[in-house]
Amino acid sequence: MVKNWMKIVFIYIGTVIGAGFASGREIMEFFAVYGVKGIFGMIISGVLFSLAGSLLLIKMYNNRIKSLHDLSKRIFGDRFWLIFDTIIGFSLYTGYSVMISASGAVFEQELSLSYDLGILFMVITTFLVFMFKLEGFSFINTLLVPLLIIGILFTSIYVNMAQIYNLSNVEGVNITGKGNFITSSLLYFGSNSLIIIIVFSSLLPLIKDKKTAIFGGAVGGIILFLLGLSILLSMLVYYNEVAYLDIPMLKICDHIGPAYRKIYAVILWTAIFTTAIANGFGFMNRISNSRRLFYTGIFCICAIPLAKFGFANLVSTIYPIFGFIGVGMMLFILLYL
Repeated sequence: MVKNWMKIVFIYIGTVIGAGFASGREIMEFFAVYGVKGIFGMIISGVLFSLAGSLLLIKMYNNRIKSLHDLSKRIFGDRFWLIFDTIIGFSLYTGYSVMISASGAVFEQELSLSYDLGILFMVITTFLVFMFKLEGFSFINTLLVPLLIIGILFTSIYVNMAQIYNLSNVEGVNITGKGNFITSSLLYFGSNSLIIIIVFSSLLPLIKDKKTAIFGGAVGGIILFLLGLSILLSMLVYYNEVAYLDIPMLKICDHIGPAYRKIYAVILWTAIFTTAIANGFGFMNRISNSRRLFYTGIFCICAIPLAKFGFANLVSTIYPIFGFIGVGMMLFILLYL
């Protein structure tokens, strides 16, 4: 029997570990570019994930928040809740589009199948999960997230033990378009904050007491830090080879073996899938029960055109924007809820 706090941990990890995380692209953009300083940035983001995760779940429990609509009404009142709801709706739409786009990229690059087939397969499989609501969302994360954890940790340990932590990028740069390693770590946390807020606002049935909230947020944040650090160290070892690749972790897996690269491609697709269902589940919770599945189906179909812009383009354009918005939203909710 999986305890509720463990279910929350799996949901938390599955929500954050998406295409950008598991592929290494996000970790490269926000951390590896700074060299060893990126490790300190990862520590900062890990602390934020743990503290903010626990505090947010406690807020949801204390205020008996049952849905995103409930949260937005409580925070922004009757006047401004629609603005908040619009921002959230757009972030869910773009987030889901990024994930189905990533599915298309994996199908095309690793399976030599059609990009469009990868998109369609993701849309169909996620919609099947949406039919089972919170129970299906929780079950899929409980089933798949342990596989993600094992796959990412094994890859990192193997690569770093083989190279004896011989980092090719030690110095890194001091400043980028995202600022320094501190501001970059804040933006990374912020880019994930909106989807965390959305998903956590629906978890009240799993939060039986404050202990569950604290454990769920803290343990989830710690594991996210360990997984992020694992990928970052791999990025730093092979930085010169993978810095400009769309999916750097797959190139790194070549050093383990061609067969393992295919295995990691499955792990990557699983990570994409868990975050895609997090975005779709967040959208579902904004709709009344009577029309929920119908509008969720429309949501899934309408995300396809944006996905056509390509995975790398969407990540580099959208994620930093939602980083700024996410940090502001998270701070506002933690301070005023």
